Amino acid sequence: MEERGPAWWARRAWSLLSAVRARAPLVQCITNLVSMDIAANALLAAGASPAMVHSIREVPDFTPRCDAVYVNVGTLSEDWLPSMRAAAAAGRPWVLDPVAAAASGFRMEACLDLLALRPAVVRGNASEILALAARSAAASSNFKGVDSSHDSVNAIEAARALALSSGAVVAVSGAVDFITDGKRVVGVSNGVPMMQKITATGCAVTAIIAAFVAMEPSDALDAAVCALGIFGLAGEIGMESAKGPASLRMHLIDSLYCLDEETVTSRVRISLQP
Repeated sequence: MEERGPAWWARRAWSLLSAVRARAPLVQCITNLVSMDIAANALLAAGASPAMVHSIREVPDFTPRCDAVYVNVGTLSEDWLPSMRAAAAAGRPWVLDPVAAAASGFRMEACLDLLALRPAVVRGNASEILALAARSAAASSNFKGVDSSHDSVNAIEAARALALSSGAVVAVSGAVDFITDGKRVVGVSNGVPMMQKITATGCAVTAIIAAFVAMEPSDALDAAVCALGIFGLAGEIGMESAKGPASLRMHLIDSLYCLDEETVTSRVRISLQP
C-alpha cells in the first residue's frame, strides 16, 4: 500500500473534489438560519447539490433520495429536532455540526441524542469537541458561544476518545485542523485566520464534508480530511484578492469553484500526525 504522505493526500483531495464535481451529490441540509446561504453556495461552488429541507413531513419521502445529510444545531429549536433525528436515522451517511454544544443543557442533550444516531463525521471547534467528549454541558467552563476558547491541538485526545466511543470520525477545526478515527490523526494546515471573521464558514465546511462523505461513505476520515484541505485552500486563494471579511467570503466561494488539479496537488497541506 502506498504510504499516505503529503503528496498522496493532495492527490486524494483532488480525486474527491473531482468526484463531487462529476456526480453532484444531493446533500440535505438541516442547518442553522445564519448558515443556510453560505452553506448552499459553498456546496454549489464545490459541485454538489444542496437542499435546505427541514420539514418533518418531507423527511420520509425526501431524505432516502439524498446522497448525504448535514445536521447543524446552531439555531436549535424544539420544532426542528424531530426532523434532525428522523433525517439522521434515515439510513443515509450524515454529518453533525454540534454548534455551541455546551451553551445549555437542552443543546447538549440534543447533540448527545444525535450522536447516538451514529454520524459518519462530527466537526466542531475545540471547545465543542471537548464538551461533547466529556458528555456534559459543564465541561467547558470557558464557554464563549460559538467561538472556541481552546486551541485545536488541546482537543486531540478528546477527539480520539469521542471517535472511539461514538464510532464517528471527529474533526477539530482550528489554526491546524485535526481529524481522527480514534486511531489515526491527520492534520490539515490550510486556511487563513480571517475566515474566522466570516459568519458560518465552519458550518459551510461541514456541508462540504457531507458532500465528500457522499463520495466516500466507507472512508469518512479521507472525506473529512480532504474537504477541510480543499476549503482551507480556497480560503487562502481568496485571501490573495480580499480586502476584508466580506470580500473574502466572495473570493473564497469563487476560489472553491475555480480550483484545478495543479493548484490542489501543489498547495493542499495534509499530513499524518505522530
